[in-house]
Amino acid sequence: MEALLSSTTLQLKPLYPPSSFSSLHSPFSSISVLRVKGSKKAETFIQRSQFSTVLPLRVSASSQAAAAETSTSIAIPSEMKAWNYTDYGSVDVLKLESNVAVPDIKEDQVLIKVVAAALNPIDFKRRLGKFKATDSPLPTVPGYDVAGVVVKVGSQVKELKEGDEVYGDINEKAIDGPNQFGSLAEYTSVEEKLVALKPKNLSFAEAAALPLAIETAYEGLEKAGFSAGKSILVLGGAGGVGSLVIQLAKHVFGASKIAATSSTGKLELLKSLGADLAIDYTKENFEDLPDKFDVVYDSVGQGEKAVKAVKEGGSAVVLTGAVTPPGFRFVVTSNGEMLKKLNPYLESGKVKPVIDPKGPFPFDKVVDAFSYLETGRATGKVVIHPIP
Repeated sequence: MEALLSSTTLQLKPLYPPSSFSSLHSPFSSISVLRVKGSKKAETFIQRSQFSTVLPLRVSASSQAAAAETSTSIAIPSEMKAWNYTDYGSVDVLKLESNVAVPDIKEDQVLIKVVAAALNPIDFKRRLGKFKATDSPLPTVPGYDVAGVVVKVGSQVKELKEGDEVYGDINEKAIDGPNQFGSLAEYTSVEEKLVALKPKNLSFAEAAALPLAIETAYEGLEKAGFSAGKSILVLGGAGGVGSLVIQLAKHVFGASKIAATSSTGKLELLKSLGADLAIDYTKENFEDLPDKFDVVYDSVGQGEKAVKAVKEGGSAVVLTGAVTPPGFRFVVTSNGEMLKKLNPYLESGKVKPVIDPKGPFPFDKVVDAFSYLETGRATGKVVIHPIP
């Protein structure tokens, strides 16, 4: 904010905001900004007269050069656009509705104006009815990953406030009663404990690519007892979870050696993420290699082969498919504290989200995004952005 005194009117479009306005990322329509040099205040006003409920809020942002205080007025509608389905099935069951009720919040929840969301394999498995016995009642608004702005807080919310930019996985238990109202909507509600402040250096689209995948990667490494000096093989290293397992193993856990598998065209990506050995699974059988590993992290469902690459006394994390000892499976638990713990690695740039180059997909192309994800060919995460 080192600028001469200036008054500017910005028409903000829901695209990646310029880095010079990183402290003013906003999903809303028109902002009049007064920027001043040094420590003077900047007032920002947002108005959307078509909405009936208006919530006042204040947001503070600071940098080494200046501190700015932003005063806004955000309106919350009673209805919203959202993707939903009323029966389980293929992508054909997905419908974009414009009159879905904005979800209420409980005392420990916040309401988020969604700016970006991301898809995970669990999203289409849920839609296919793979765990309907423990699912929430239909109709369902899908979506686990979210990045957006808090517009309302419950009476028992302790840390977050209106205007905070947050990200997280809105479902504490992935397959045990996930929320009926997910993140593929203009608004979603979530318990405060499941989200964290968005890393300052990341766009909303980049932040949305992280929560479920990075929590799965981290929790799996913890459960496997991974620690500094150990070696790891990551199956599916170019995927949403695998790409983060590589980075966390290297920068957070201190791995001594990292190997990972992918198809031919993604080997360089594996190396750029930190893999010491990039294995082309179309040409080599990883289980036949002489090297064995303390941990094999299987994100693609090759559990029977994975255990053949494990050292004696080691273990294999298996996310899907058959499990053979010493392999084990777990279901991730959403955890905002974990995101807070990992934020410094994200803000330093040591750990980075990987977004599939075909995206982000706009909100009206969610069916295309699901169809692409279900091919199994995505690199990193499939992101939905912008969300109106």
